[in-house]
Amino acid sequence: MKRLGNPYLRIALLVAILCVWQEAVSYFAVPTYILPAPSAIGQALWRGVASLVYVRNLWITVLETVLGFVAGAALAFLLGTVLALSRKTEYYCYPIIIMFQSLPKVALAPLIVIWFGLGLTSKVINAALIAFFPLMVNTVVGLRSADEDRLNLMRSLDASEAQIFWMLRLPGALPFIMAGLEVAMILALIGAIVAEFVGATQGLGVLMESLNFSADVAGVFSILFILSMLGLLLNQAIAALRRRVLFWDASMKAAPEDIRRREIV
Repeated sequence: MKRLGNPYLRIALLVAILCVWQEAVSYFAVPTYILPAPSAIGQALWRGVASLVYVRNLWITVLETVLGFVAGAALAFLLGTVLALSRKTEYYCYPIIIMFQSLPKVALAPLIVIWFGLGLTSKVINAALIAFFPLMVNTVVGLRSADEDRLNLMRSLDASEAQIFWMLRLPGALPFIMAGLEVAMILALIGAIVAEFVGATQGLGVLMESLNFSADVAGVFSILFILSMLGLLLNQAIAALRRRVLFWDASMKAAPEDIRRREIV
């Protein structure tokens, strides 16, 4: 695939934004408790990393996110497969799933903490619940996107439903599933942080609340920076997995110019 641009220019753009931010805060004399300068955020970040406070809490948040993502993805794939292959099951179960998904997870998080405690379990469950729905929908849509002519051809060749699933439905659904995984990973991180806000003893969410109470705005911004970088790294990990799994997919091989040309046509 042809590269879209120079990666160093992206870094230069980020540096330019930080420089403008630094100069704007200095020029307009913005108080630190409203918007700290990037230099102050960098100092807070260095203090947190040097004292290992950020490192210890980051590890807890990463563990909650990854476990929640794995649990939510497994449940979403299994349930999505059942719904895609059984119209009757979808008829009875899908409205219940929609009703449950409509419940605000911020409201459910306190109940989850009460039921499962302040430890790791409640954070993993909350992360899994938030990551679950988009992947389930993508799984259903992907498994039902199989070409009808190919389905009829395999059935005419006396292929079993299991063979049709593994040889036709699942390969065709993989682009949808991988796209759902990218969304689910970020949502799992959000779910873990929300659960830490509600009730936890460790994690970046707990640390952020502590810094909020002490009015350390630069420290809060430094944790926000860590979370944004963590989200980017997790997203890139899923994107790398997607490139390896979907090496055969035409959309992964085509150059951006070719994709845009096809869209225009």
